[in-house]
Amino acid sequence: MSGILGMFSNYPVSKKIFFGLNTLQHRGQEACGITVSDGEKLSRQKGNGLVIDVYDEDKLSKLKGNLGIGHVRYSGSSGNSDYNTEPLMGFAKKSQFSLAFDGSLVNHQILRTRLEEEGVMFQTSIDTEVILFLIARYYKNDIIDAIKQTMHVIKGSYSVVLLMKDKIVAFRDPRGIRPLTVAQKDGTYVVSSENPATEILGITDIRDVLPGEIIEIDENGMKSHFLDGGGKKPKHCIFEYVYLAREDATLDKVNAYNYRRRCGEYLAVESPCDVDLVVPVPDSGIPSAIGFSQEAKIPFANGLVKNRYMGRTFIKSTQEEREMAVKLKLNPLRNVIEGKKIVLIDDSIVRGTTSENLIKRMREAGAKEVHMRITSPPVCYPCYYGIDTPSRKNLIAAKYSVEEIKDKIDADSLAFISPEAAQRATLIRDDRFCKACFNGDYPVDPIII
Repeated sequence: MSGILGMFSNYPVSKKIFFGLNTLQHRGQEACGITVSDGEKLSRQKGNGLVIDVYDEDKLSKLKGNLGIGHVRYSGSSGNSDYNTEPLMGFAKKSQFSLAFDGSLVNHQILRTRLEEEGVMFQTSIDTEVILFLIARYYKNDIIDAIKQTMHVIKGSYSVVLLMKDKIVAFRDPRGIRPLTVAQKDGTYVVSSENPATEILGITDIRDVLPGEIIEIDENGMKSHFLDGGGKKPKHCIFEYVYLAREDATLDKVNAYNYRRRCGEYLAVESPCDVDLVVPVPDSGIPSAIGFSQEAKIPFANGLVKNRYMGRTFIKSTQEEREMAVKLKLNPLRNVIEGKKIVLIDDSIVRGTTSENLIKRMREAGAKEVHMRITSPPVCYPCYYGIDTPSRKNLIAAKYSVEEIKDKIDADSLAFISPEAAQRATLIRDDRFCKACFNGDYPVDPIII
């Protein structure tokens, strides 16, 4: 996963993009980049690390222009090399382009191989560059037509912002798997992965970019185009609400905080337990623990102290890094949990090692019993659409029953929310969500020949 942002305004945008990217920092902490246009040429500054560390006043002052795009990156399987840091830049037909991308193309390798056989030399190892090359290939002074042709070729999940010298174009895949929003106020337009990045800029008139929609923003305002044939049945990623999105994000009509809180309430009804305290695994587990506590009428307690300067452990590159990050990030609060029976509320169990580590440390801190309740169904299948879940052989729920997982992580009891309750928590009756990581029902075939 990554975070993208585009901005078109009547005033310089580099600092505003900087603020917006800080708001999207949870979507990627390994690298970031900003490209702006002064109306004639594009300028870019990028680097590895957090937004606040990569940019200072001097760098931002060199990014002059009233339109631009930004990106925060989580590298996943492609590696965190400098040459992969986005936005990417390129030239075609005497035009300059810069592009930032969130998602994953399931036919990336096939397209890349075909382009290489035609003599294309790639400068990165990411699927973003494939999209950039295809747009450049199809571009004949009509960027919307070039994007439509590209969208007919690429398969998978994608939200994209593209910068040219005088316009920004954003587009979303026909299923709307990855999120994208658009907003405007007094001649300023913002496209962003999540609405909070727009709200902190003082703009609240926000809507979702629709599946298959192409947004074109220039001095004449905003135009909406659609992929020929329009979007397909939406399949928004439900894991956005489980874990990825900020609590204050409302994506495709579902608010992440309220979703997580309702999941906690439903879990308390489906899988009650006799304990003294409800303890969240912060941060995504907090709303669910509040819901569980209120529904079960069991006291809520912060039994884990979080180091706010650590990144998200799920998106560390190696298992060793993830395990060390858990120790650095979360520390049991002995004075709260000692001698108590507790239930830990977490968003998911992927590999199982994080849960095992936490339970072990809670017991060492004196917890009498440690139960676990998980606000997503078991993750049994890998994601091919931008979330770096491992292959199925490394997913604990793909190999073991709930009872066996309980024993492996050494919990006194373990329960996952039911698929029906996870759907009900969205408050949307029709099933417009991708749940492939739970049920293996992939909306875009991960094997494209």
